[in-house]
Amino acid sequence: MPLEFKSLSHGKIAFGFFNIETDMILLEHYFFFARDFCGHISKIAEAPLKEIDDSSWDIYLIENNLDMGNLMGAIHGIDLRGFIGEVYKLFPFPKEGEKFKQNPEGFKTQSLIEKLIQTYGKKTNIQPLIHPGDDKIGIGEYLFNKTSFQELIKYVWLGGFPRWKDGIRPDYVLRMKQMIEQSKSPVFDGLMFL
Repeated sequence: MPLEFKSLSHGKIAFGFFNIETDMILLEHYFFFARDFCGHISKIAEAPLKEIDDSSWDIYLIENNLDMGNLMGAIHGIDLRGFIGEVYKLFPFPKEGEKFKQNPEGFKTQSLIEKLIQTYGKKTNIQPLIHPGDDKIGIGEYLFNKTSFQELIKYVWLGGFPRWKDGIRPDYVLRMKQMIEQSKSPVFDGLMFL
């Protein structure tokens, strides 16, 4: 479930997994896979003093709310329009609350989800910006302070609101943690993994 996070540029914004059977994450109206997010965070950790990640991030952009869909309506099965609704048609919200856990094998649905999002969104790329001197981190148009940026990382580490199923994390999440722990970048100073 996406949660609210504080940005410097847009106030409170949504970030997180929106369906337990896919590893796709939304950041307001950006959509990208958790594997890619963790890979980019790992690259930032490897290059501590760079202000720009050398590689741009491939994302899908859905600007129209109707094309995006209604998350709460999709969860309850009453509004299955838009991209999010289509995902919930494939992977409905579990009837048993105890089954509401983020699937660590959600990456296996990527090809299916990517085909689906191409109907609703446009593939583009964004450039992350790191300002080590003033602790500002940009992901596309969204600017975060160090604390909020680290909260995004912790959210993915934990498996979002429902947490990872059986406490099992995908390899790419474990690698991200390892790279951050070895990093000398001030962007990760004070980041504690629970």
